[in-house]
Amino acid sequence: MKHLPWALCLMALCAAATGQTAGSAPDSALNAQREHISAGRARAQARYASEEAACYQKFAVNDCLNAAKAARREVLADLRRQEISLNDAERKQRGAQQLQRIEDKSSPEKRQQAASQRERAQEEHLGRQQRAAEKFGDRAQKQAGESEKRRNYEGKQQAHLDKEAARASKASSAAAERSKYNEKLKDAQERKARREQDRAEARKPPASPLPTPP
Repeated sequence: MKHLPWALCLMALCAAATGQTAGSAPDSALNAQREHISAGRARAQARYASEEAACYQKFAVNDCLNAAKAARREVLADLRRQEISLNDAERKQRGAQQLQRIEDKSSPEKRQQAASQRERAQEEHLGRQQRAAEKFGDRAQKQAGESEKRRNYEGKQQAHLDKEAARASKASSAAAERSKYNEKLKDAQERKARREQDRAEARKPPASPLPTPP
C-alpha cells in the first residue's frame, strides 16, 4: 500500500501544525510533499512516453495505447488527490497558526476553549486522514490487480500471435513437403512408364526379312 506512508505523513504534518506556533510552521515539509507530487507527475509522463513507444512495436497497438493511457490517468488522478489533501493540510496549518495567534491574545478561559476546539478539530482531521489512507490502500490494491490483469491479457495476446505464426509456418512447411512429395511421385511414375515402354519394345518379334529378288 504505497499511499499509506504518504497519508500518514500528512496526518503527522497536520498534527504538528496544530501544535506549532506561527513562527515554526513546517513549511519545508509541505514544500517537500509538493516536490514529491511534481516528481510523480514527471515520472508518470515519462513512463507513458516509454510505454507508448513500446506499443508501436506490438501487434495490438490500440489496445496497448489504451491500457497505457488508462494507467497514466490513474496515476495522475491519484497525484491530484494527494495534492488536494496537501492543500487541505496547508489550510489546516494556517488555521492552527491563526488560532494560536488569537489564543495568545485571549483570556485563559478563551485559550482553554480554543485549545479544546483545536483538539477536536485535530481528532476529526486525523480520522479523515486515516479513512483516506485506508481508501488509498484499497485503491492501490485494485490498481495492482488491474495492472496484473492487463499484463496477463497482453501475455495471452502475444502467446496467441506466436501460436498463429507457428501454425502459419507449419502450414507453409507442410505445403512445401507436399509439393516435394508430388514431384517425386511424378518422377517415379514417369520412370515406371519409360521402363514399361522399354520392356514392351523388347518383347516385339523381329521384323521378317525382305524376299530375295528373282
